[in-house]
Amino acid sequence: MDSSVSVLLFGIVRDLTGQSAISVPLHEGANVEELLGRLHQQYPSLAGVRSLLVAVNGEYAEPTQVLTSRDEIALIPPVSGG
Repeated sequence: MDSSVSVLLFGIVRDLTGQSAISVPLHEGANVEELLGRLHQQYPSLAGVRSLLVAVNGEYAEPTQVLTSRDEIALIPPVSGG
């Protein structure tokens, strides 16, 4: 692992991990898909959350988007209400 990224957690994701932010070690050039894979290894209960979105620097990210340690990353669970 070359560095780590900070990830903000909201809603059910925060409840499942018991934290509002975590640091995740990743190798240089890792992408969103790899981040999610690492999070599912570290927190298996997250696998039950459907439609989990990842925002990078305030915009929704594709699975192939490359991450850096300077990025602001947030996990956004499905939201319901009306």
